[in-house]
Amino acid sequence: MLLRLSLVLAAALLLTACQSGRRSNVSLQPQQEVLTVPAGAQSISVRADAATIRQTIVANATERGTPIAQNQPNMVVLERTVTEANPALDGEFGPSDNGPRKFRIRIRFQGTGCDTLVVQDVAVVNNAGTALEQVFTLTQPQYNPRDSLVGMKGKAEAGARCA
Repeated sequence: MLLRLSLVLAAALLLTACQSGRRSNVSLQPQQEVLTVPAGAQSISVRADAATIRQTIVANATERGTPIAQNQPNMVVLERTVTEANPALDGEFGPSDNGPRKFRIRIRFQGTGCDTLVVQDVAVVNNAGTALEQVFTLTQPQYNPRDSLVGMKGKAEAGARCA
């Protein structure tokens, strides 16, 4: 009986030693998602790194007085309150009668060194900041003009250290 117990214990120790030395090729670091361009979004390639692009977006927003809702290493979200009546938006998305209406501009960017993809999408937010808040992604080009991306590209590339 003692001999069997010793053999089982020795086998268990050997098995444990074998498993603790096992290595896996699976990375424990989370993988960054590949940036995609959803329907209605605008995109542009910029010869600048993500930090320069982020600084350019933040500086432009600050210069224009546009509030920054989020400022992250690979995404900046701007929100602009619609202060005047807009019957076209009321007709398409319903009234925003229990809180302010805002345009939410989300700018995401991803790349390496001097090759960065920038994606901008726009949403209208009815009743922002209330329990009745509704977010509608805008897919029509008139709500998401490419002009702002082209301007940002020029400023970011001028401030970048890329050949």
